[in-house]
Amino acid sequence: MLGVLVNVVAVLLGGFLGVLFKKGIPQKVEQGVMSALGLCCMVIGIDGALNGMDTLVVIVSMVLGALVGGILDIDKGVNRLGAWVEHKFQKQQGQVSLAEGFVSATLLFCVGAMTVVGSLNSGLRGDHTMLFTKSLLDFCSAMMLAVSLGVGVVLSSVSILVVQGGIALLARFIEPLLSAIPNSIEQISCVGSVMIIAIGLNLIGICKIKVANFLPGLLITPVVVWLFSLVGNLVA
Repeated sequence: MLGVLVNVVAVLLGGFLGVLFKKGIPQKVEQGVMSALGLCCMVIGIDGALNGMDTLVVIVSMVLGALVGGILDIDKGVNRLGAWVEHKFQKQQGQVSLAEGFVSATLLFCVGAMTVVGSLNSGLRGDHTMLFTKSLLDFCSAMMLAVSLGVGVVLSSVSILVVQGGIALLARFIEPLLSAIPNSIEQISCVGSVMIIAIGLNLIGICKIKVANFLPGLLITPVVVWLFSLVGNLVA
C-alpha cells in the first residue's frame, strides 16, 4: 500500500499548490492551461491506445461498457456525488465547478495501465516503482488541473485511495484471473487510454463526453479478450 499512499499524498500536494496558484492567474491563462492539459491527455491516450491495441476488442469493450454505463447512468451518480460535495463548499468555490474537477481528475488518475499494473505490483510483490513514477506525473497533473478546476481535484485523492488501494489489497485474487487470459492487461490499458482521449476532448471544451459511463468497459475487456481467444481456438 506504500505506493498507493504516496500517490494519494502527491495528488493532495499538487492539488493544494494548484489551488493556491489559481488566485493570481487570469482567466485567459487558465483557459490556456486547460487546453494544454487536454492536448497532453490526448497525446498520452493516443500513445497508450496504439500500443498493442486489438481494435475489435477495444470497440466491443467500449460499446458494451457504454451500454452498461448508460443503463446504470454511472456518470450521473458520480456527478451527483461531486455536486453534493460542491454544495458544501459553494460559498468558497463561487463559480468553479467542484464536481467537474472531482470527476475529471478521478477519471484521469484512476484510468490507465499504470493504475492497474502498478497497483497489482504493489500488492503482490511490494514493488512500488510504477506507482512512484505515476505519483510524480499525477503531482504535476493535479497542480495544473487544480489551477483551472479548483479543489475538486484535491478530492480525487479519495478516489485514488479507494481504486488503487482496492486493487492492491485484492491483487492476489485479481492477478491470477488476468494472467489466465493472455493480453487482457494490455487491452485494458488500451481501453483506458481511449477514455483518456475522451477526457482530453472534454478539457479542451470540444465536447462533453460522459466518460464515467465507459468505465464498465474496463471490467468487460478481459471477458471480451477471453471470448475472442476461445472463438479463435475453435476456428483454428
